[in-house]
Amino acid sequence: MFRKAPNLLARSAALAAMFIIASAPVAAGNAPEDKAASEAKARDYFSNVELVDQDGRSLKFYDEVLKDNIVVISFIFTNCQSACPLMTRNLTMIRDMLREDERRAIQFVSISIDPLRDTPAAMKEFAQKHEADNGGWLWLTGLPDDVNFVTQRLGSYTDDPEAHTTTLLAANVPNAHWTKIEPNVPPNGVVARLRLLVEEDEAP
Repeated sequence: MFRKAPNLLARSAALAAMFIIASAPVAAGNAPEDKAASEAKARDYFSNVELVDQDGRSLKFYDEVLKDNIVVISFIFTNCQSACPLMTRNLTMIRDMLREDERRAIQFVSISIDPLRDTPAAMKEFAQKHEADNGGWLWLTGLPDDVNFVTQRLGSYTDDPEAHTTTLLAANVPNAHWTKIEPNVPPNGVVARLRLLVEEDEAP
Protein backbone atom coordinates (compact mmCIF):
# COMPACT_ATOMS: atom_id res chain seq x y z
CA MET A 1 0.00 0.00 0.00
CA PHE A 2 1.36 3.40 -0.98
CA ARG A 3 1.72 6.09 1.64
CA LYS A 4 0.39 9.56 0.96
CA ALA A 5 2.91 12.37 1.19
CA PRO A 6 2.06 14.48 4.25
CA ASN A 7 1.32 18.16 3.95
CA LEU A 8 3.82 20.80 5.03
CA LEU A 9 2.56 20.87 8.61
CA ALA A 10 2.80 17.10 8.91
CA ARG A 11 6.29 17.13 7.44
CA SER A 12 7.34 19.76 9.96
CA ALA A 13 5.90 17.65 12.76
CA ALA A 14 7.77 14.61 11.47
CA LEU A 15 11.02 16.55 11.37
CA ALA A 16 10.46 17.78 14.92
CA ALA A 17 9.80 14.22 16.03
CA MET A 18 13.04 13.09 14.44
CA PHE A 19 15.02 15.59 16.45
CA ILE A 20 13.21 14.65 19.64
CA ILE A 21 14.46 11.13 19.03
CA ALA A 22 17.89 12.49 18.20
CA SER A 23 18.21 14.95 21.04
CA ALA A 24 19.55 12.66 23.76
CA PRO A 25 22.28 10.16 22.87
CA VAL A 26 22.15 6.91 24.81
CA ALA A 27 25.08 7.03 27.22
CA ALA A 28 27.56 4.17 27.34
CA GLY A 29 26.71 1.85 30.17
CA ASN A 30 22.96 2.52 30.15
CA ALA A 31 20.79 -0.45 31.05
CA PRO A 32 20.07 -2.82 28.13
CA GLU A 33 16.36 -2.05 28.34
CA ASP A 34 17.13 1.65 27.75
CA LYS A 35 18.94 0.83 24.52
CA ALA A 36 16.20 -1.61 23.57
CA ALA A 37 13.56 1.07 24.11
CA SER A 38 15.58 3.58 22.09
CA GLU A 39 15.97 1.05 19.27
CA ALA A 40 12.26 0.24 19.27
CA LYS A 41 11.41 3.95 19.09
CA ALA A 42 13.81 4.48 16.20
CA ARG A 43 12.50 1.43 14.30
CA ASP A 44 8.94 2.65 14.75
CA TYR A 45 9.87 6.13 13.53
CA PHE A 46 12.06 5.26 10.55
CA SER A 47 10.25 1.98 9.73
CA ASN A 48 11.44 -0.94 7.69
CA VAL A 49 10.18 0.32 4.36
CA GLU A 50 12.28 -1.37 1.67
CA LEU A 51 14.62 0.57 -0.58
CA VAL A 52 16.82 -0.86 -3.33
CA ASP A 53 20.58 -0.41 -3.57
CA GLN A 54 22.78 0.02 -6.65
CA ASP A 55 23.14 -3.75 -6.98
CA GLY A 56 19.40 -4.40 -6.93
CA ARG A 57 19.22 -5.64 -3.33
CA SER A 58 16.12 -4.79 -1.32
CA LEU A 59 17.08 -3.44 2.10
CA LYS A 60 14.86 -2.76 5.10
CA PHE A 61 15.62 0.85 5.92
CA TYR A 62 15.98 0.66 9.67
CA ASP A 63 17.18 -2.91 10.22
CA GLU A 64 19.56 -3.14 7.25
CA VAL A 65 20.68 0.44 6.66
CA LEU A 66 20.56 2.29 9.98
CA LYS A 67 20.55 -0.19 12.86
CA ASP A 68 23.87 -0.52 14.74
CA ASN A 69 25.59 1.77 12.24
CA ILE A 70 27.33 5.10 12.12
CA VAL A 71 25.98 6.70 8.95
CA VAL A 72 26.50 9.76 6.80
CA ILE A 73 23.57 10.38 4.48
CA SER A 74 23.40 12.54 1.35
CA PHE A 75 20.51 13.20 -1.04
CA ILE A 76 21.13 13.16 -4.78
CA PHE A 77 19.61 12.59 -8.19
CA THR A 78 21.55 11.20 -11.11
CA ASN A 79 20.53 13.85 -13.66
CA CYS A 80 21.91 16.56 -11.39
CA GLN A 81 24.64 18.50 -13.18
CA SER A 82 26.12 20.62 -10.41
CA ALA A 83 25.51 20.10 -6.70
CA CYS A 84 25.30 16.29 -6.68
CA PRO A 85 28.57 15.56 -8.52
CA LEU A 86 30.36 18.13 -6.36
CA MET A 87 28.86 16.75 -3.14
CA THR A 88 29.77 13.20 -4.16
CA ARG A 89 33.36 14.18 -5.00
CA ASN A 90 33.62 15.90 -1.62
CA LEU A 91 32.30 12.81 0.15
CA THR A 92 34.80 10.65 -1.74
CA MET A 93 37.57 12.99 -0.57
CA ILE A 94 36.23 12.86 2.99
CA ARG A 95 36.13 9.07 2.88
CA ASP A 96 39.74 8.98 1.67
CA MET A 97 40.76 11.26 4.55
CA LEU A 98 39.42 8.83 7.14
CA ARG A 99 41.62 6.12 8.61
CA GLU A 100 40.92 2.60 7.39
CA ASP A 101 39.29 1.63 10.69
CA GLU A 102 37.07 4.73 10.52
CA ARG A 103 36.03 3.91 6.96
CA ARG A 104 35.04 0.43 8.11
CA ALA A 105 33.00 1.93 10.95
CA ILE A 106 31.03 4.43 8.85
CA GLN A 107 28.27 3.52 6.39
CA PHE A 108 27.96 6.09 3.61
CA VAL A 109 24.43 6.34 2.20
CA SER A 110 23.22 8.33 -0.81
CA ILE A 111 19.45 8.42 -1.32
CA SER A 112 17.74 9.41 -4.58
CA ILE A 113 15.24 12.23 -4.44
CA ASP A 114 14.15 11.42 -8.04
CA PRO A 115 13.19 7.74 -7.77
CA LEU A 116 11.02 7.77 -10.89
CA ARG A 117 14.16 8.17 -13.02
CA ASP A 118 16.86 6.88 -10.68
CA THR A 119 16.83 3.13 -11.23
CA PRO A 120 19.38 0.96 -9.40
CA ALA A 121 21.35 0.81 -12.66
CA ALA A 122 21.33 4.61 -12.95
CA MET A 123 22.48 4.94 -9.34
CA LYS A 124 25.29 2.45 -9.94
CA GLU A 125 26.42 4.26 -13.08
CA PHE A 126 26.46 7.59 -11.23
CA ALA A 127 28.41 6.06 -8.33
CA GLN A 128 30.96 4.46 -10.65
CA LYS A 129 31.39 7.67 -12.62
CA HIS A 130 32.38 9.42 -9.40
CA GLU A 131 34.46 6.51 -8.05
CA ALA A 132 32.02 5.98 -5.20
CA ASP A 133 30.73 2.47 -5.88
CA ASN A 134 32.74 0.60 -3.30
CA GLY A 135 32.30 -1.24 -0.04
CA GLY A 136 30.65 0.78 2.67
CA TRP A 137 28.63 3.05 0.38
CA LEU A 138 24.95 2.39 -0.38
CA TRP A 139 23.15 4.14 -3.24
CA LEU A 140 19.44 3.80 -2.52
CA THR A 141 16.33 4.24 -4.63
CA GLY A 142 12.99 2.46 -4.77
CA LEU A 143 9.27 2.98 -5.26
CA PRO A 144 8.50 6.72 -5.15
CA ASP A 145 6.16 6.46 -2.16
CA ASP A 146 8.73 4.45 -0.21
CA VAL A 147 11.59 6.82 -1.02
CA ASN A 148 9.39 9.82 -0.21
CA PHE A 149 8.44 8.29 3.13
CA VAL A 150 12.11 7.84 4.06
CA THR A 151 13.14 11.33 2.98
CA GLN A 152 10.20 12.79 4.90
CA ARG A 153 11.32 10.96 8.04
CA LEU A 154 14.83 12.31 7.49
CA GLY A 155 13.49 15.84 7.08
CA SER A 156 14.75 16.08 3.50
CA TYR A 157 11.70 15.48 1.30
CA THR A 158 11.23 17.61 -1.79
CA ASP A 159 8.93 17.29 -4.78
CA ASP A 160 11.42 19.29 -6.87
CA PRO A 161 14.77 17.51 -7.29
CA GLU A 162 16.44 20.75 -8.37
CA ALA A 163 15.59 22.24 -4.96
CA HIS A 164 16.95 19.34 -2.89
CA THR A 165 19.05 19.84 0.21
CA THR A 166 22.82 19.55 0.11
CA THR A 167 22.99 19.27 3.89
CA LEU A 168 24.39 15.96 5.11
CA LEU A 169 22.93 13.95 7.96
CA ALA A 170 25.35 12.04 10.16
CA ALA A 171 24.46 9.77 13.04
CA ASN A 172 25.66 7.30 15.58
CA VAL A 173 22.39 5.38 15.33
CA PRO A 174 22.87 3.09 18.38
CA ASN A 175 23.41 6.19 20.52
CA ALA A 176 20.46 8.02 18.90
CA HIS A 177 22.85 10.87 18.12
CA TRP A 178 21.98 12.70 14.89
CA THR A 179 23.59 15.83 13.53
CA LYS A 180 23.31 18.01 10.44
CA ILE A 181 26.45 18.97 8.51
CA GLU A 182 25.91 22.06 6.39
CA PRO A 183 27.50 22.31 2.92
CA ASN A 184 29.84 25.14 3.97
CA VAL A 185 31.70 22.84 6.40
CA PRO A 186 35.11 22.04 4.83
CA PRO A 187 36.15 18.40 4.33
CA ASN A 188 38.48 18.36 7.34
CA GLY A 189 35.61 19.70 9.47
CA VAL A 190 33.33 16.91 8.24
CA VAL A 191 36.02 14.35 9.04
CA ALA A 192 36.31 15.76 12.56
CA ARG A 193 32.54 15.51 13.08
CA LEU A 194 32.47 11.92 11.85
CA ARG A 195 35.37 10.98 14.09
CA LEU A 196 33.45 12.25 17.10
CA LEU A 197 30.61 9.89 16.22
CA VAL A 198 33.03 6.98 15.89
CA GLU A 199 34.70 7.84 19.18
CA GLU A 200 31.37 7.56 20.99
CA ASP A 201 31.52 3.81 20.38
CA GLU A 202 35.12 3.66 21.57
CA ALA A 203 34.50 5.44 24.87
CA PRO A 204 34.63 3.18 27.95
